[in-house]
Order: sequence, then C-alpha cells, then structure tokens
Amino acid sequence: MPPEKMKTSDEKYCLECGEIIKRRAEICPYCGVRQINAPSIGLSTVSAPNGKNKLAAGLFAILLGSLGAHRFYLNDTGMAILYLLFCWTGIPAIIGIIEGIMFLTMSDDEFILKYGQR
Repeated sequence: MPPEKMKTSDEKYCLECGEIIKRRAEICPYCGVRQINAPSIGLSTVSAPNGKNKLAAGLFAILLGSLGAHRFYLNDTGMAILYLLFCWTGIPAIIGIIEGIMFLTMSDDEFILKYGQR
C-alpha cells in the first residue's frame, strides 16, 4: 500500500473528487470540476460535494444540538437518534455546543474530507 501524500501549504483538496491540487487551481486536473474560492470574511459558505455546509452544520449543532439536528443534517442517523433518546438529560446539548464550535473552527478542507462524502 503506497503512503498517502501529505498536503502542503500551497495545496488544497478538490471539492469534487478530493484529490490534492494546487491552491490557486481554478479547475481540478483530475476530474475537471471548477473550484470555488472561499470568501475571506472568516466563516466560509463553501459546500461539500454532497451539499453539506460547514456553517449550517455548526449552527444546527449549537442551536439544535440537543435534538441531534446536526447529526441528521450530516446523515449520521444512528448518532442523531441517540441524541434524541438522551435529550432529556442535557448531555447532548453540551456535546452539540462543543461539536458546533469544532465545526465552525475546522478548515473547509478538513470538513469536506470528514463529512463531504457521506
């Protein structure tokens, strides 16, 4: 099994196929999909290939995390049902706030790799 190539500071992941490409590339040389550059206002509105958005997931987690809304949104139905079953304890609300902060602070590339292919 060949070792995985590490992404350098001048590279990013393709929004469609996930291959490592040059950060300034407008079109992925592997799949041919045009790359959308994230706005520079701090919070990104770039969506993963499956349509999931980091900002939406973070807000769902912070505001409705006790009901598992962010897990339903990210197609993690098993965990979402677990959040619903234990919502009366308040523990899912605390976990939801923590996960929401994690979603909002992770990079776009990391979010797409972790949640963009489900």
